[in-house]
Amino acid sequence: MKICCIGAGYVGGPTMAMIAHKCPDIQVTVVDINTDRIAAWNSDRLPIYEKGLDELVIAARNQNLFFSTDVDTAVAEADIIFMSVNTPTKTYGTGAGKAADLKYIELCARKIAEVSTSDKIVVEKSTLPVRTAETIRTILDNSPSKAKFQVLSNPEFLAEGTAIEDLLDPDRVLIGGEESPEGAKAIQTLFDIYARWVPKERILTTNVWSSELSKLTANAFLAQRISSINAISALCEATEANVDEVAGAIGTDSRIGPKFLKSSVGFGGSCFQKDVLNLVYLCEHYGLNEVAEYWEQVIKMNNYQRQRFVQRIVKTLFNTVSGKKIAILGFAFKKDTNDTRESAAIYVCRDLLEEQAEVHIYDPKVSRAQICRDIGVPEDHPGVITAATAEEACENAHAFAVLTEWDEFQTLDFQTIYDRMLKPAFVFDGRNILDLETLRKIGFETHAVGRS
Repeated sequence: MKICCIGAGYVGGPTMAMIAHKCPDIQVTVVDINTDRIAAWNSDRLPIYEKGLDELVIAARNQNLFFSTDVDTAVAEADIIFMSVNTPTKTYGTGAGKAADLKYIELCARKIAEVSTSDKIVVEKSTLPVRTAETIRTILDNSPSKAKFQVLSNPEFLAEGTAIEDLLDPDRVLIGGEESPEGAKAIQTLFDIYARWVPKERILTTNVWSSELSKLTANAFLAQRISSINAISALCEATEANVDEVAGAIGTDSRIGPKFLKSSVGFGGSCFQKDVLNLVYLCEHYGLNEVAEYWEQVIKMNNYQRQRFVQRIVKTLFNTVSGKKIAILGFAFKKDTNDTRESAAIYVCRDLLEEQAEVHIYDPKVSRAQICRDIGVPEDHPGVITAATAEEACENAHAFAVLTEWDEFQTLDFQTIYDRMLKPAFVFDGRNILDLETLRKIGFETHAVGRS
C-alpha cells in the first residue's frame, strides 16, 4: 500500500511519521510545493518542533517515509491520499473574517482528479466546514480518467507540544465516510491502518458530515472553556479572588472537570479562533443568528483578555510605556512548539509598539525572522529586539511579561534578573506559572491573570 499526504505542515508531517513508524510495510510520501519546507524535512533540522518527532522521522526517513516536491508522481501512485493543507480564515470576499478559505483544498482536489489513473481513497485531514466533502467529491467525479474515489473525513485532534503523544495514544480517532458499501469499505481500510496501534474501541466511525462538524465543535467547546475562565479572571482581579482557586474548586465537579480551565492572557494556535469563526459563519449562513452571536462572544472575550493584559501593563507603569523597555518571555502560542499562529504575544507586542514601548523578546524555539513577520515589522525595526536568553531580554528592563509557559521560565535566576532591571521592577505573568510570593520577597512588583 502507498499513502501520499499533500501538505508538510504541523499536521501532515507528524501524522505521516507516526503511520510510517507503526506501519513499516506501507510507503508514506509527504509532498509540498514549498521546496524550503521539504528540504528542511530532509535535513537534520526539521521545520517544526515537537518532542519525539526527530526520532520518528530519522528512523523512517528514506526507508518507508519520504518527503518530496514531486506532487504528481506521489498522488498518481498512492492508494490513499491525505489532504493536509492550510485552511485559513478568508481575508477577502464573501465570508471574509469568518469563513474558511478552501482554495488550497480545491487545488488539491483538482490535482488529484488531474493525475489519478487508479481508484483512490481521499482523506480530509484539514479542518473543514461541514459538507466540504461534497465539493471535493464533485471535483473528483469530473476527473478526466475513469478512476473512482471515496472521500473520508479524518479530522486531527492534536495538541501542539504533545502531538506525538496524541498520535501514539489518542483519546479517539474519528473516521467519517459515505453510507454505502463502497464508503464502508473505504472506512474499513483506514480503520485497519489506525488499528495497528490504536485500540479499536477508540476508533469511531460516523457519516462524513458528522465527522466534519465534530472537529469544529470540539475546538469551539475547548475555546469556550478558556474564554469562560478568562471572563471570570477579570472578576477575580476586581474582587481579590484567586482564579486558580476558583478553577480548582469548580474543576472538582465531575460534570465540569479541570481541563482547559487555566486562565491566561488568551488562547492562540492555528485552530481555536479559525474554527470558532468558521462555526459562526456556518450558523449565519443557515440563518441561526443567535447561535452565531453566542459563539462569536468566545472570540470577543479572547480579544478582550489580550487587550486587558496590555492595558494593565500600561496603567501599572504609570500610564505610559513610551520609551520603556519591556521584556517579553515567550513568543510561541504555547510551550514545546515553535508554532506562533495567533499567539497572544503577537497582539501584546503590537499593542506595546503602538504605545511606543521597546520590546525585547526571548523564545527558545522561535526565530527573529518569524517574530518580525508575525508582528508585521521589518527585521531591522529598532523597537523589536530579540535576545539569546531570558536574562539578556530582561537586562535594564522596566518590566517583563511571561507570554508562553516554557518550563525554563519557572527556574530562572530571578534575583540576578531583579538586580539588573530598573526599579521598580514589574512582573506580568500572563500564564500564571510563576511563584509570585517568592518574586515579591525578592523585590518585584507582581501582577498575574485573575490573581492579586
